Amino acid sequence: MRRFPVARAGQTIGLLGGSFDPPHEGHVHITKAALTRFGLGHVWWLVSPGNPLKLEGPAPLAERMTAARTIMQHPRVCVTDIEASLNTRFTAETLASLRRHYPGVRFVWLMGADNLAQFDRWQNWRWIMETVPIGVMARPGERMSARLSKAARIYADARLPGRASHILPQMQAPAWSFINLPLSHQSSTAIRARGEW
Repeated sequence: MRRFPVARAGQTIGLLGGSFDPPHEGHVHITKAALTRFGLGHVWWLVSPGNPLKLEGPAPLAERMTAARTIMQHPRVCVTDIEASLNTRFTAETLASLRRHYPGVRFVWLMGADNLAQFDRWQNWRWIMETVPIGVMARPGERMSARLSKAARIYADARLPGRASHILPQMQAPAWSFINLPLSHQSSTAIRARGEW
């Protein structure tokens, strides 16, 4: 049985989910920024068994885990395949299960602006928005579509200004904050297209 990450009640943990197919310096960049800008104690990379919104499957999980642990070296970041242990496929399922397994831990869902742009396609996306605070990080070419997205419009009143993003983990959901970062143009899709993975 896979080991679950250790967490105690009262901790603030950002959750960065994804295929990480492959993991790259852009993931490292946004993770370190999230720790600081959102005032998080830790970040967990949730290396998913598969992405329900992608038709083609990712590289084998063990391969992606090894690559992720090689590139993400930080004492407050845990690379985990906990979704495989929980047998969850969708973010809402994962969050519900994590909340049961870790009572009292304050989770923050982390995503790139590209995900906010199509967040309303996610299963039970309103439940996600109303259950955990969400930290959104700007990525190249996705700022405007994210800010005009259905989720951003519906939950406009729950938006925390970027200058107050450090208090996001203490906020009651629905709460979200959009921060601009120095942009990294790396992407897993581009790396795969170049045949580097």
